[in-house]
Amino acid sequence: MKTQEVTHSMVADQVREFYDKHPYPPPVTSLDKYRARWEDQAIRRADFHLFFPDRAYQADQAILVAGCGTSQAAKYALRQPEAHVVGIDVSQTSIQQTAALRRKYKLNNLELRQLPIERVGELERSFDRIVCTGVLHHLPDPDAGLNALRQVLKPDGAIHVMVYATYGRSGIYMLQDYARRLELGHTDQEIKELAATLMALPLDHPLARLLGESPDFQRKDALADALLNPVDRAYTVPQFLEFIERCGLTFGRWYRQAPYLPQCGALAATPHSARLNQLPKEEQYAAVELFRGTMVRHSLIAYRADGSLDGESIRFDNDNEEWLNYVPIRLPETIRVTQQLPPGAAAVLINRSHTYPDLYLPVDALKKKLYDAIDGQRTIDDIIGGSAEVERGQQTDLRRFFQTLWQYDQVVFETECNHLKSTDDEIR
Repeated sequence: MKTQEVTHSMVADQVREFYDKHPYPPPVTSLDKYRARWEDQAIRRADFHLFFPDRAYQADQAILVAGCGTSQAAKYALRQPEAHVVGIDVSQTSIQQTAALRRKYKLNNLELRQLPIERVGELERSFDRIVCTGVLHHLPDPDAGLNALRQVLKPDGAIHVMVYATYGRSGIYMLQDYARRLELGHTDQEIKELAATLMALPLDHPLARLLGESPDFQRKDALADALLNPVDRAYTVPQFLEFIERCGLTFGRWYRQAPYLPQCGALAATPHSARLNQLPKEEQYAAVELFRGTMVRHSLIAYRADGSLDGESIRFDNDNEEWLNYVPIRLPETIRVTQQLPPGAAAVLINRSHTYPDLYLPVDALKKKLYDAIDGQRTIDDIIGGSAEVERGQQTDLRRFFQTLWQYDQVVFETECNHLKSTDDEIR
């Protein structure tokens, strides 16, 4: 065996042993609330069309959860009962915890294997959707892991990838280096002493904000995962996009895209707005990451570069009226606020998964009515045509409104479904 292969094998063994002792996320015994939330068919459709906007809803997908941890595969099996879900993980402890949930909730659609991502080909099957979040950055060779996943992704499939982000984790990496210099291990006593020491951390330390905001740091295993993990790397936006492309994938969209877009939030009102919008999209994402400065993870959806899908299916070009046939579906995290509004606004739209407070969308009375009319069934053309308040000549403004809803992660679109138009569904 080559020296590099020996080294990678040793590192992989260290990671496996670490997660056997410190399974993450911390094990749970109840998924009742999670199950109740996902019983809503509209939420399932929104989730599906986030990945596949140009495909009719399909409930019976083959889904791989790669690096499933203690509960992620069980959650997917619970929320997609008609799908066949396969969960793999190197940690025996994590597989055992997930198996307990499978028994409790009688998840006959869930299959579990203790298997490293690099050997996923041993399953001898392919998948419509692959979920790999919070895993690749812990592998000794992330490229080998992502390449292996691409090979089991169907040509018309989608993969959800999340990795750590460089700039927002600067404080974590400072404390990781601190722990290495003290040669800290991850025994219970050492973790307890580390947690006590962090209480004395200066308030202006780069890690202090995360300690205050993240409940994860209050848990022993989460603290170990963040600061004592044997393998941990992070990516800037350009590095992440290069990683995806290098492994034979093509960028689809950010899982939540508003934080990366110069058209959204406070940056859109700055003197640099026009200059930012002239940049290629990849450069826009990279610039906004630098401007925001505190992103701790990057999460995106990608497709096979040699496959049949791409990230350009949602278009709002001036010379393209296909957008009128899009069916908008609200994302479940979106809410409409009608109190303490800015001047001229009838409501403010917020996606609660956003962590940046500037990512809110004020709307006037007409746009509030249009937003309220979104039911996940009617096309944009139906919604606009059903409003007596929409005047001729407003199409450009309305096109921008529905595009903005999408950019701010308020809606996803189903673009290729034939819906019957109804004259009864007017906005009243």
